[in-house]
Amino acid sequence: MSELIKFIEQESTDKRASFPAFQAGDTINVHVRIREGNKERVQQFQGVVIQRKNVNTNGETFTVRKVSNQIGLERIFPVLSPAIEKIELVRRGRVRRARLYYLRGLQGKAARIKERR
Repeated sequence: MSELIKFIEQESTDKRASFPAFQAGDTINVHVRIREGNKERVQQFQGVVIQRKNVNTNGETFTVRKVSNQIGLERIFPVLSPAIEKIELVRRGRVRRARLYYLRGLQGKAARIKERR
């Protein structure tokens, strides 16, 4: 039984290692597989990472927020989800906290995040 658990943990660390290191405030592009009927396609979801939960565990999730047509969209992705094809790091953001819930109340220029050099 313990060999099976070790195998699953090894598989999860391999998948986690294939993604770039990102944190709250970073803008990422998540390539998600979407099934429509019997067809499957890849859709990109680009936005700012608001939070990461349960980091370095098998239940790790991250929330990405984007604004489309003046409507804020947030999506929660499990890191080990088979629906995630790849994650691209677009830009790093300079923030001073781990949870960026305050972005929900901001819009336009006020919602911008400075880039980390």
